Amino acid sequence: MTRMMGVNHATSGAAVWFAATAALPSLGTDAYPLSPAGILSGAVVCAGAALLPDADHHSGTISHSIPVIGKLVARSIEDASGGHRHGFHTILAGALVTLLAVLIGRFTMPIPGLGTVPIGPAIATIALICFAVKARELVPSWTAAWGIGILAAAAVVVFAPDNPTWFPIAVGLGFLTHIAGDLLTVEGVPSPTWPVQITPPKLWDRTPVLNAIWKRNGYISVPLLGHAGSWRETVLGAALGLYCVYAVVVVVARAAHVSLTALG
Repeated sequence: MTRMMGVNHATSGAAVWFAATAALPSLGTDAYPLSPAGILSGAVVCAGAALLPDADHHSGTISHSIPVIGKLVARSIEDASGGHRHGFHTILAGALVTLLAVLIGRFTMPIPGLGTVPIGPAIATIALICFAVKARELVPSWTAAWGIGILAAAAVVVFAPDNPTWFPIAVGLGFLTHIAGDLLTVEGVPSPTWPVQITPPKLWDRTPVLNAIWKRNGYISVPLLGHAGSWRETVLGAALGLYCVYAVVVVVARAAHVSLTALG
Protein backbone atom coordinates (compact mmCIF):
# COMPACT_ATOMS: atom_id res chain seq x y z
CA MET A 1 0.00 0.00 0.00
CA THR A 2 1.40 3.38 -0.98
CA ARG A 3 2.05 6.01 1.68
CA MET A 4 1.85 9.77 1.89
CA MET A 5 5.34 11.21 1.90
CA GLY A 6 6.79 11.69 5.38
CA VAL A 7 7.75 15.24 4.49
CA ASN A 8 4.09 16.14 3.95
CA HIS A 9 2.95 14.44 7.15
CA ALA A 10 5.55 16.39 9.12
CA THR A 11 4.62 19.67 7.43
CA SER A 12 0.92 19.15 8.07
CA GLY A 13 1.60 18.41 11.74
CA ALA A 14 3.52 21.67 12.17
CA ALA A 15 0.84 23.61 10.29
CA VAL A 16 -1.94 22.23 12.50
CA TRP A 17 0.01 23.18 15.62
CA PHE A 18 0.53 26.75 14.43
CA ALA A 19 -3.17 27.01 13.59
CA ALA A 20 -4.17 25.53 16.96
CA THR A 21 -1.97 27.84 19.02
CA ALA A 22 -3.51 30.78 17.19
CA ALA A 23 -7.10 29.59 17.72
CA LEU A 24 -7.40 27.54 20.92
CA PRO A 25 -7.61 29.45 24.21
CA SER A 26 -6.00 26.58 26.13
CA LEU A 27 -2.85 26.94 24.03
CA GLY A 28 -2.41 30.53 23.01
CA THR A 29 -3.91 32.87 25.61
CA ASP A 30 -3.38 33.74 29.24
CA ALA A 31 -4.92 30.44 30.35
CA TYR A 32 -1.80 28.40 29.57
CA PRO A 33 0.47 30.84 27.73
CA LEU A 34 3.17 29.53 25.42
CA SER A 35 6.29 31.57 24.81
CA PRO A 36 7.44 31.95 21.19
CA ALA A 37 10.09 29.30 21.90
CA GLY A 38 7.37 27.05 23.29
CA ILE A 39 5.23 27.54 20.19
CA LEU A 40 8.14 26.70 17.89
CA SER A 41 9.15 23.67 19.94
CA GLY A 42 5.55 22.47 20.03
CA ALA A 43 5.28 22.83 16.25
CA VAL A 44 8.21 20.51 15.67
CA VAL A 45 6.95 18.06 18.32
CA CYS A 46 3.62 18.01 16.51
CA ALA A 47 5.44 17.51 13.20
CA GLY A 48 7.36 14.57 14.64
CA ALA A 49 4.18 13.09 16.13
CA ALA A 50 2.57 13.32 12.69
CA LEU A 51 5.03 10.61 11.62
CA LEU A 52 4.19 8.22 14.47
CA PRO A 53 1.41 6.26 12.72
CA ASP A 54 3.93 5.20 10.06
CA ALA A 55 5.84 3.36 12.78
CA ASP A 56 3.72 0.44 11.54
CA HIS A 57 5.74 0.37 8.31
CA HIS A 58 9.11 -1.39 8.26
CA SER A 59 10.51 1.04 5.68
CA GLY A 60 9.02 4.27 7.03
CA THR A 61 10.95 7.30 8.30
CA ILE A 62 10.86 6.13 11.91
CA SER A 63 12.17 2.65 11.12
CA HIS A 64 15.42 4.21 9.90
CA SER A 65 15.85 6.49 12.90
CA ILE A 66 17.98 4.08 14.93
CA PRO A 67 20.16 1.37 13.35
CA VAL A 68 18.68 -2.12 13.83
CA ILE A 69 16.42 -1.11 16.76
CA GLY A 70 14.29 1.22 14.60
CA LYS A 71 13.46 -1.55 12.14
CA LEU A 72 12.77 -4.03 14.93
CA VAL A 73 10.35 -1.66 16.65
CA ALA A 74 8.61 -0.78 13.38
CA ARG A 75 8.33 -4.44 12.42
CA SER A 76 6.88 -5.28 15.84
CA ILE A 77 4.27 -2.53 15.59
CA GLU A 78 3.49 -3.55 12.02
CA ASP A 79 2.91 -7.18 13.05
CA ALA A 80 0.94 -6.30 16.20
CA SER A 81 -1.36 -3.83 14.44
CA GLY A 82 -2.03 -6.00 11.39
CA GLY A 83 0.18 -4.17 8.90
CA HIS A 84 0.52 -0.69 7.47
CA ARG A 85 -2.61 1.49 7.66
CA HIS A 86 -4.35 -0.96 9.93
CA GLY A 87 -4.65 -0.80 13.72
CA PHE A 88 -2.04 1.93 14.23
CA HIS A 89 -3.86 4.24 11.82
CA THR A 90 -7.01 4.49 13.94
CA ILE A 91 -8.64 6.87 16.38
CA LEU A 92 -8.19 4.24 19.09
CA ALA A 93 -4.43 4.19 18.50
CA GLY A 94 -4.41 7.99 18.59
CA ALA A 95 -6.21 7.97 21.93
CA LEU A 96 -3.75 5.46 23.40
CA VAL A 97 -0.72 7.40 22.13
CA THR A 98 -2.17 10.63 23.55
CA LEU A 99 -2.76 8.93 26.90
CA LEU A 100 0.86 7.80 26.89
CA ALA A 101 1.89 11.39 26.11
CA VAL A 102 -0.14 12.58 29.12
CA LEU A 103 1.80 10.18 31.36
CA ILE A 104 5.12 11.26 29.80
CA GLY A 105 4.14 14.90 30.26
CA ARG A 106 3.76 14.39 34.00
CA PHE A 107 7.30 13.06 34.40
CA THR A 108 9.21 16.00 35.85
CA MET A 109 12.40 16.46 37.83
CA PRO A 110 13.72 19.28 40.05
CA ILE A 111 16.96 20.72 38.70
CA PRO A 112 18.93 23.37 40.61
CA GLY A 113 18.68 26.75 38.93
CA LEU A 114 15.82 25.68 36.67
CA GLY A 115 13.25 24.45 39.16
CA THR A 116 10.92 21.60 38.19
CA VAL A 117 11.50 20.77 34.54
CA PRO A 118 9.53 18.48 32.16
CA ILE A 119 12.06 15.70 31.71
CA GLY A 120 9.54 13.31 30.12
CA PRO A 121 8.54 15.67 27.29
CA ALA A 122 12.18 16.66 26.81
CA ILE A 123 13.26 13.05 26.25
CA ALA A 124 10.33 12.36 23.94
CA THR A 125 11.04 15.59 22.07
CA ILE A 126 14.51 14.35 21.13
CA ALA A 127 12.99 11.52 19.10
CA LEU A 128 10.01 13.43 17.71
CA ILE A 129 12.06 16.38 16.49
CA CYS A 130 14.66 14.03 15.08
CA PHE A 131 11.93 12.34 13.01
CA ALA A 132 10.52 15.67 11.88
CA VAL A 133 13.74 17.33 10.69
CA LYS A 134 14.87 14.17 8.89
CA ALA A 135 11.50 13.75 7.18
CA ARG A 136 11.72 17.38 6.06
CA GLU A 137 15.25 16.61 4.80
CA LEU A 138 16.57 19.61 6.71
CA VAL A 139 19.72 17.72 7.63
CA PRO A 140 21.76 15.19 5.65
CA SER A 141 22.24 12.52 8.31
CA TRP A 142 20.54 10.92 11.28
CA THR A 143 23.44 11.99 13.49
CA ALA A 144 22.68 15.65 12.77
CA ALA A 145 18.95 14.99 13.25
CA TRP A 146 19.52 13.50 16.71
CA GLY A 147 21.77 16.45 17.56
CA ILE A 148 19.00 18.91 16.66
CA GLY A 149 16.59 16.81 18.71
CA ILE A 150 18.83 17.12 21.77
CA LEU A 151 19.10 20.90 21.34
CA ALA A 152 15.33 21.17 20.99
CA ALA A 153 14.87 19.07 24.12
CA ALA A 154 17.06 21.54 25.99
CA ALA A 155 14.78 24.32 24.76
CA VAL A 156 11.77 22.40 26.04
CA VAL A 157 13.41 22.10 29.46
CA VAL A 158 13.95 25.86 29.62
CA PHE A 159 10.93 27.30 27.79
CA ALA A 160 8.07 24.81 28.16
CA PRO A 161 5.11 26.12 30.20
CA ASP A 162 4.55 24.78 33.69
CA ASN A 163 1.22 23.28 32.68
CA PRO A 164 1.87 19.88 31.02
CA THR A 165 -1.17 20.11 28.72
CA TRP A 166 0.77 21.34 25.69
CA PHE A 167 2.74 18.12 25.19
CA PRO A 168 -0.09 15.55 24.86
CA ILE A 169 -2.04 18.06 22.76
CA ALA A 170 0.91 18.40 20.37
CA VAL A 171 1.36 14.63 20.17
CA GLY A 172 -2.37 13.92 19.79
CA LEU A 173 -2.83 16.61 17.14
CA GLY A 174 0.15 15.32 15.19
CA PHE A 175 -1.03 11.71 15.31
CA LEU A 176 -4.59 12.55 14.23
CA THR A 177 -3.31 14.92 11.53
CA HIS A 178 -1.47 11.98 9.97
CA ILE A 179 -4.66 9.92 9.94
CA ALA A 180 -6.60 12.83 8.43
CA GLY A 181 -3.98 13.15 5.70
CA ASP A 182 -4.24 9.46 4.81
CA LEU A 183 -8.04 9.76 4.88
CA LEU A 184 -7.76 12.26 2.01
CA THR A 185 -6.08 9.67 -0.24
CA VAL A 186 -7.70 6.95 -2.34
CA GLU A 187 -6.26 4.26 -0.08
CA GLY A 188 -8.11 5.57 2.98
CA VAL A 189 -7.90 4.44 6.62
CA PRO A 190 -9.73 1.94 8.85
CA SER A 191 -13.19 3.02 9.96
CA PRO A 192 -13.66 4.80 13.31
CA THR A 193 -15.23 1.59 14.66
CA TRP A 194 -11.93 -0.34 14.42
CA PRO A 195 -11.17 -3.06 15.62
CA VAL A 196 -14.72 -3.83 14.45
CA GLN A 197 -14.43 -3.32 10.71
CA ILE A 198 -17.92 -2.87 9.25
CA THR A 199 -18.21 -3.47 5.50
CA PRO A 200 -20.77 -1.70 3.28
CA PRO A 201 -23.93 -3.42 1.97
CA LYS A 202 -23.84 -4.74 -1.60
CA LEU A 203 -25.92 -1.89 -2.99
CA TRP A 204 -23.48 0.68 -1.56
CA ASP A 205 -20.51 -1.26 -2.89
CA ARG A 206 -21.97 -1.16 -6.40
CA THR A 207 -22.71 2.57 -6.37
CA PRO A 208 -20.09 4.84 -8.00
CA VAL A 209 -18.59 7.57 -5.78
CA LEU A 210 -20.11 6.04 -2.64
CA ASN A 211 -17.98 2.92 -3.00
CA ALA A 212 -14.90 5.14 -3.13
CA ILE A 213 -15.81 6.67 0.25
CA TRP A 214 -16.80 3.49 2.11
CA LYS A 215 -14.77 0.71 0.60
CA ARG A 216 -15.44 -2.99 0.26
CA ASN A 217 -12.88 -3.79 2.97
CA GLY A 218 -14.55 -1.36 5.41
CA TYR A 219 -11.98 1.43 5.00
CA ILE A 220 -13.17 5.01 4.58
CA SER A 221 -11.75 7.68 2.32
CA VAL A 222 -12.40 11.23 1.15
CA PRO A 223 -10.03 10.96 -1.83
CA LEU A 224 -9.48 14.64 -2.53
CA LEU A 225 -5.73 14.09 -2.93
CA GLY A 226 -5.97 11.07 -5.21
CA HIS A 227 -3.44 8.31 -4.62
CA ALA A 228 -0.77 8.74 -1.96
CA GLY A 229 2.22 10.58 -3.39
CA SER A 230 0.15 12.34 -6.07
CA TRP A 231 0.80 15.82 -7.45
CA ARG A 232 -2.16 17.09 -5.44
CA GLU A 233 -0.51 15.88 -2.25
CA THR A 234 2.68 17.66 -3.32
CA VAL A 235 0.80 20.93 -3.93
CA LEU A 236 -0.94 20.70 -0.56
CA GLY A 237 2.37 19.99 1.15
CA ALA A 238 3.94 23.04 -0.52
CA ALA A 239 1.03 25.27 0.54
CA LEU A 240 1.25 24.04 4.14
CA GLY A 241 5.00 24.60 4.05
CA LEU A 242 4.48 28.23 3.03
CA TYR A 243 1.97 28.63 5.86
CA CYS A 244 4.54 27.25 8.31
CA VAL A 245 7.15 29.72 7.07
CA TYR A 246 4.64 32.55 7.53
CA ALA A 247 3.79 31.32 11.05
CA VAL A 248 7.46 31.13 12.04
CA VAL A 249 8.04 34.69 10.81
CA VAL A 250 5.03 35.92 12.80
CA VAL A 251 6.14 34.13 15.98
CA VAL A 252 9.72 35.40 15.69
CA ALA A 253 8.54 38.94 14.94
CA ARG A 254 6.25 38.84 17.95
CA ALA A 255 9.12 37.67 20.15
CA ALA A 256 11.36 40.47 18.85
CA HIS A 257 8.63 43.03 19.50
CA VAL A 258 8.17 41.82 23.08
CA SER A 259 11.92 41.94 23.66
CA LEU A 260 12.25 45.47 22.28
CA THR A 261 9.26 46.64 24.33
CA ALA A 262 10.82 45.21 27.47
CA LEU A 263 14.12 46.95 26.73
CA GLY A 264 12.37 50.24 25.98
